[in-house]
Amino acid sequence: MTSATASSSEHHYELIVIGAGPIGEVLAQAVAAEGMSTAIVEHDLVGGDCAYYACKPSKALLHPIQVAHESQHLGGVQSASVVADDLLARRNAQVSHYDDSAQKQALEESGVTVVRGHGRLTGEKSVEVHASDGSTRSLQAERAVVITTGTAPNIPPVFEGIPVWDSQDATAVQDVPPRLIIIGGGPVACEAASWMSALGSKVTMLIREGSLLTGFEPFVSDILTEQLEQSGVDIQFYTEAVQVRRPEGMDQGLGMIKGGPITVRTASASIEADELLLATGRRPALDSINLASVGLSVDDVLEERTPDWLHALGDAGGKHQLTHMGKYQSRQFAARFIHSAEAPDADNTDTEPPTPQVVFTDPQIAFVGLSEEAAREAGYDVITAEANFADVAGAALLRDDVVGRAKIVVDTATDCLIGATLMGPETAEMLHAATIAITADVPVSILQHAVPAFPTASEVWLGLLQQVADSAGR
Repeated sequence: MTSATASSSEHHYELIVIGAGPIGEVLAQAVAAEGMSTAIVEHDLVGGDCAYYACKPSKALLHPIQVAHESQHLGGVQSASVVADDLLARRNAQVSHYDDSAQKQALEESGVTVVRGHGRLTGEKSVEVHASDGSTRSLQAERAVVITTGTAPNIPPVFEGIPVWDSQDATAVQDVPPRLIIIGGGPVACEAASWMSALGSKVTMLIREGSLLTGFEPFVSDILTEQLEQSGVDIQFYTEAVQVRRPEGMDQGLGMIKGGPITVRTASASIEADELLLATGRRPALDSINLASVGLSVDDVLEERTPDWLHALGDAGGKHQLTHMGKYQSRQFAARFIHSAEAPDADNTDTEPPTPQVVFTDPQIAFVGLSEEAAREAGYDVITAEANFADVAGAALLRDDVVGRAKIVVDTATDCLIGATLMGPETAEMLHAATIAITADVPVSILQHAVPAFPTASEVWLGLLQQVADSAGR
C-alpha cells in the first residue's frame, strides 16, 4: 500500500472523508486499517445522526414502550407502564449523553485523523476545514475525496421561517409537549407518534396522502392506523397545512419548545398545539460542500456526474437513505479503493442488493425487496401469499392477541422470492431470513425445505410458501 510522505503527512492524505456519520466511519476505518493515510472531517458529533438523533435513540425510546404494551397483552404478567423520566434517561445513556469522545477516540485508535470543523471543497482533491474557533486547515487528497454528509430536512414553503421540530428535536426531547402535531406519515412520523403518545403527548398526525407508509403493502397502513388510533393518536388523512402561525419565541435548542403555541390551519379546520414535528422527508446535505468550486452542482453529484476523485456515498449520494445500506455501499467502495491504484467508482455493481427496512412501531413492520404493486409495475409476473400472524402458533405465544400480517411476492419466471413484508411481534429479527432468500435467489421449492423451529413466529413461512406452491400447481 502507498502512504503519504513524511514531509506532507500533516495535511496530505490518500483519502479524505467529509462527514463522520456511520457511512464515513466505516469507510475511513476500512481504508486506515490497510495502512493508508485517511482523514475524516466532522463539524458536529462523530457518529452522526444515526448514533445520536435517529436510529439508536428512536429504538431506545420505542423498545421499552413495546415491552410495556406487550405486558398488557400477556396473561400471567403484571402490566407494566412507561415512566417518562426513566425512559428519557435510558435514551440519554444510549446516545452517550450526546458526548462523542468515545467514538472519536475509536476512530483515532484505528489510524484515522479526525479533523473538527466544516469541510468545504476548494479545488481538485482539496478540502478546507473551518473550525469553530475561527481557524482553518487545508487538506489535500492524493486519490479521493468522499462526501458522506447525510441529509437535511425538507421544509415545505408553508413552514419556512417558522420555528418547529425536525426529527432531531423529537428524538432528543427533554420536555414533552402536552400537544404535538406531526406533519407526515412516513417511518419517522409513525415512530415519533408512537413514543410521543406513550410519553403523554396528545398527538395529531396530518397526512397529505390517504395512507401511512406509502409504498408498503396496503395492509400495513390499515393495521398501523388502527393501532395508533387505539393508543390515542388522532390521524387525519388527506389533510394539508395551508397556513401556520406561531408567536415569536426564543429557539431553545434540541428537544425544547421553541416558542409559544403553534396554530395550523387546514382546508377545513384550525388546530393548535404546543409543538409541531415536521417529518416530510429529507434531502442530501450537499449545500455547504461548495461544489461550485469544482464546477459541480447538487444534481451532478446525485446523478453521478462527478470527476473520478470525488464521490458521495449513503444518504449524501441520494441512493441509500438507510444506514445499513449506506454502510454496505461504503464497504464495497472501500474494498475497491484498497485494491485499486485509481479512485474507484462510487457504485459499479451490476445489480442493487435488496433493501431491508424496519419501522419500529407496534406492531413492527419489516420489509425487504418489492411490494406486489412495485413488482408488477416493474414488469414481473408474480404470485403472492398472505397470512395472519394470529394463525401462527409460535406467534400467538408471544402475545395473547397477536396483531399482524405477512405477505410474500414471488417471481413466477424464476420461482424466487422478490419481496416480503412481515408485520407483527418481533418481525425485525425475522427479516434477515427473507433478505438472504432474495439476495441468494433461492427458489421456493428449496425454501420449503428450510424447516422453522416449533413453536416460533417463523412458522409463518410454512403457510406462505405452501400457498405459493399450490398457486403454481406443485
